[in-house]
Amino acid sequence: MGDTLYIVMPAYNEEANIREVVAEWYPILENGSEDSRMVISDGGSKDKTLEVLYELQKQYEKLVVIPKPGTDHGTKVILLYRYAIAHGADWIFQTDSDGQTVPAEFAAFWKLREKYDVIMGDRKKRGDGMGRKVVENVLRVYLKIFFGTFVPDANAPFRLMKSSVVAKYLDLMPADFNLPNAILAACFSKYHERVCYRTVTFQPRQGGKNYMNVRRIFQIGMQSIRNFAEIRKRMKSFDSKRA
Repeated sequence: MGDTLYIVMPAYNEEANIREVVAEWYPILENGSEDSRMVISDGGSKDKTLEVLYELQKQYEKLVVIPKPGTDHGTKVILLYRYAIAHGADWIFQTDSDGQTVPAEFAAFWKLREKYDVIMGDRKKRGDGMGRKVVENVLRVYLKIFFGTFVPDANAPFRLMKSSVVAKYLDLMPADFNLPNAILAACFSKYHERVCYRTVTFQPRQGGKNYMNVRRIFQIGMQSIRNFAEIRKRMKSFDSKRA
């Protein structure tokens, strides 16, 4: 089994956090092979996030920066997954660039990679407020309604996944779909992938302002749910090909 690890992060207006986040997560690449990389896509930040990332590339030789102006979180995540797969990643680890996740918790996930193909974070306690927890629970209910599967945490940005497993399901979603991680979580359970969930820490944002307030999340969620019916149709075609 290969051990090339790609750590992928979407970024938007993270000037206040990105230096520390890169410094904390970059050493995690030592768990993987020499070809392992950290890949960050900046989605049209209004602050100096992209400028800082280009500066950091001079210090961190395995840091790859993808400038992608005007894209939302989900689009960046899909782009990052496709990039990692195309460049030979064996394992993809996705987290966010706002400092809410804890690098020290990665080791326990990495140890499980021979037993499971997907190890997912479960945010039992959230440092970003009750409103975000309510939205997450609503999303989980919709996944149950549309796809017949119930997951502990649909959208946690702390997930280690075998790239070949991720690749199976990316084409089920439009390239600009807002909630790819939720659909992937549903697929992993629905199609009985070797998946497990582990409790992870989810801290309050470490700096800067979160543009993803509850109202915006709700709007994105409602827009994405309208795509669920189309994705369900694609799943039926997917199922027929598997039969």
